[in-house]
Amino acid sequence: MSQTLRSAAAYVLPPALALIAAFAFWEFWVQWRDIAIIVVPPPSAVWERFVEDPEFFWREGGWTLYEATLGLLMGSAFAIALAVVMAHSRLAERALFPLAIVIKVTPIVAVAPVLVIMFGFGTTPKIVVAALLSFFPMLVNAMTGFRDVNPGALEFMRSLRASPWQLFWKLRAPSALPYLFAALKVTYPLALIGAVVAEWFTGDRGLGLVIFVANSNLDTPTLFAAIGVLALTGVSLNVILSVAERRILFWHQTTRTVQ
Repeated sequence: MSQTLRSAAAYVLPPALALIAAFAFWEFWVQWRDIAIIVVPPPSAVWERFVEDPEFFWREGGWTLYEATLGLLMGSAFAIALAVVMAHSRLAERALFPLAIVIKVTPIVAVAPVLVIMFGFGTTPKIVVAALLSFFPMLVNAMTGFRDVNPGALEFMRSLRASPWQLFWKLRAPSALPYLFAALKVTYPLALIGAVVAEWFTGDRGLGLVIFVANSNLDTPTLFAAIGVLALTGVSLNVILSVAERRILFWHQTTRTVQ
């Protein structure tokens, strides 16, 4: 038990102390320079605003997380399906990868209003924006993972006359899992950003709407409180993914503790 506590403390204490030091410096700097609250609020003012109505911030954050999760699932599903095709065919890669790059370099801020016109002011455009942002990193990582197989294991399975389906599920899919988890750590925050950006244009709920309205009203404590909830959501998702990765990929070298 003590070993578990020490291990947990080793992970929790360094970032916690760093955050406390950063917030202390932020508070001191704002008070010392006498900066107006509408410019940069001190952490104490942001915390006071949050505790006034925490349910409001968590409710709006829950909507943003919901939209980002659906967008991530949609974008990842399409990316993985496309990666399977491209990993097995160089011709498909040459034909389809430029289109994926076009999606990657398209400015989401420019596309969001068009999506609103196409899908209306509901949840759909937010999910689509989140899917677009999460699509390319997942595609690249999945395609790399499906191809990064042990040549010896591949030849051995072929010598056993394994079918393409067996090669995929027994060899290519396990080899891709570390890459997929790495991609999720990148794409989930991107999906959150995509949902927030879309909420600026389709705002009926979500942290994006809270940030947009607070910025228009020069209500910086509310703005920073919403950003704080968004940041905490991203950090929590990263921790959950890291724990899941260590449990699922216990056999892989990337999850082994460095002594």
